[in-house]
Amino acid sequence: MEATEQLVPPLTTLTEDEQLLKDAAADFAQASIKPLVEEMDENAKLDPGLIKEFFEMGLMGIDIPEKYNGGGGTFMMSVVAIEQISKVDGSVGVFMDVQNTLVNNAFVNYASDFLKEKYLPQLATEKVGAYCLSEAGSGSDAFALKCKAKEDGDSYILNGAKLWITNANEADIFIVLANVNPEAGYKGITAFVVERGFEGFSVSKKENKLGIRASSTCEILLEDCRVPKENVLGDVGKGYKVAIETLNEGRIGIGAQMVGIAQGAFDAALGYIQERKQFGKAIAEFQGVQFQLARMATDIETARLLVYNAARMKMAGQPFLKEAAMAKYYSSEVAERVASMAVDLYGGNGFVKEYPVEKFYRDAKIGKIYEGTTNMQLMTIAKLLLR
Repeated sequence: MEATEQLVPPLTTLTEDEQLLKDAAADFAQASIKPLVEEMDENAKLDPGLIKEFFEMGLMGIDIPEKYNGGGGTFMMSVVAIEQISKVDGSVGVFMDVQNTLVNNAFVNYASDFLKEKYLPQLATEKVGAYCLSEAGSGSDAFALKCKAKEDGDSYILNGAKLWITNANEADIFIVLANVNPEAGYKGITAFVVERGFEGFSVSKKENKLGIRASSTCEILLEDCRVPKENVLGDVGKGYKVAIETLNEGRIGIGAQMVGIAQGAFDAALGYIQERKQFGKAIAEFQGVQFQLARMATDIETARLLVYNAARMKMAGQPFLKEAAMAKYYSSEVAERVASMAVDLYGGNGFVKEYPVEKFYRDAKIGKIYEGTTNMQLMTIAKLLLR
């Protein structure tokens, strides 16, 4: 190699600030989250003290501008932090993911100056946000939503119900998608900022879930809920744009969560197979086990590269829809596959709650479902390839 030739840094190379936040998030996860994982999973509830610590650490407003009391960081910083938190607990990972990649991003990109000044400081320092799009008949077909908004003087009156809303129990600030003109189809969809205390707003049934149990998933009811006109997020009738573009970014965050879950399961399995002995030697010494380990590690690194690449493209202002879909699709497949193999490597111990891998396995399943199912990601990728 000639002296003038320079090596290209790996795609996973982080800036100094990104590395510092990654390390801080990893330390925080080990010290503050890990001791609570089993209890939170069993009780299906986030520890209130832990939520306070998230704000104190600045993990709930990573890329909110400093003038709004946020961290002034980058999207990539959110991604690496979500990954590190999810290595310990996917429930807590999605808690901060929704705040950073969906709610905060929607405010930063679409809110009026009035809404930014009113809500971003709260989201950065003390209040949890939630994103309310899905309904009973509006899942993958997101624009089939039935929630309606009717103009009434200086307000809109919202009526309808939202399902599967992450962070609903903890949140005080909700982004709600409703249709102001159902006859116009998706062109009537509008995004509204709704506070928990608004009349006619309530959090209803909490789902009893297979995985990510500490993360609340609830139904939202809007019964003649009055929302001031100044709380329209973006333009009236352009909520579909807010929804699509925000979810595109959110899928990268889910990709980071899935990479974290896969890495957590892998790390647990790697330690176990070097300690567990059968036929007089550690099972890590058997070639069949080593081959599985190699496949797991390769899958995780591939998923991480896809996620980081999509995040970098987003930050560079380049089109990233296909890359985000690929990252979300592949990382969720990897998380389920790696977590399943981790259970296999633990043998009977992998099937009991005394060991960590059964939880990683349960937590991984949701990755192929929320924020766009695997089939929806494949459809997106194929359409863009054929365009």
